[in-house]
Amino acid sequence: MLSDVIDLLADPVDGTPLHAGDDGWRTVVSGSGHSYDVARQGYVTLAGGSGLRYSGDDASMIEARETFLSGGHFAPFVEAVSHNVADVLDDAGVGDDAAPAIVEIGAGTGYYLSHTLDTVRGARGVGIDVSVPAAKRLASCHPRVGAVVADAWSRLPLRDSCVDAVTVIFAPRNAAEFARILTEKGQVVVLTADAGHLAELREPLGIIDVEKGKVERMVAQASGHLVPVGEPENVEFTMMLDQASIAAQIGMSPSARHIHPQVLSERIADLPEQMEVTARAVVTRLGRDPRLG
Repeated sequence: MLSDVIDLLADPVDGTPLHAGDDGWRTVVSGSGHSYDVARQGYVTLAGGSGLRYSGDDASMIEARETFLSGGHFAPFVEAVSHNVADVLDDAGVGDDAAPAIVEIGAGTGYYLSHTLDTVRGARGVGIDVSVPAAKRLASCHPRVGAVVADAWSRLPLRDSCVDAVTVIFAPRNAAEFARILTEKGQVVVLTADAGHLAELREPLGIIDVEKGKVERMVAQASGHLVPVGEPENVEFTMMLDQASIAAQIGMSPSARHIHPQVLSERIADLPEQMEVTARAVVTRLGRDPRLG
């Protein structure tokens, strides 16, 4: 709920702290007087004066995401992210009684974030996504999650040095903002698709493969704000997927925007009724660059 994380949130315009309005959480108000409506589903949109530049995943993509993830197909990815967050907090000496703050960027339906909060007892979560359909689900994914609609490429609506761990699962990375909101010992846990991810589906469905060297480019782009902590962790496993699960997986991805639905449906129908598909990604941990002070 927003009430559990309001001490972490900030006005996206000027960074002043937010607090509940005088109307029983129908609005949140900043120290500078800006007011933001809380939707009846429990999420709040925190965007600067120019508003949101894009709308993110639509309702059909969010439905596909919920369908695929709820099938447990990506469970090893979920476990890897949750365990790395727990390790980040342990390394920083953050105890459960400190109510550690975990923020997920591009949180979608909250599937990963809710699992992480179940793993880390006492933690609180802020899920940020630019998609309103995602936020509607995100707001009810876990009792200790506050759902926020915001642009990951703009100033994040979070206070300085307040977040113990940021998670980014196949989502945008704003290194400068991550460095700003992290505590001194806080870290970012990034799950990045690796070359060969879903390889068996690429050719028959006409999907472009993941570019090589993606992790190395991410680290280079974060330079001056974040630095790697430890060695990257490779996560690879196989899934047995039926045609419906494959349709959901593609439907939740950017590929859904680039392939005509009828064409995609025909290509999926030509696949075996069930097939083994490889999932491959890399977990990278990044901490604040010590030169930032």
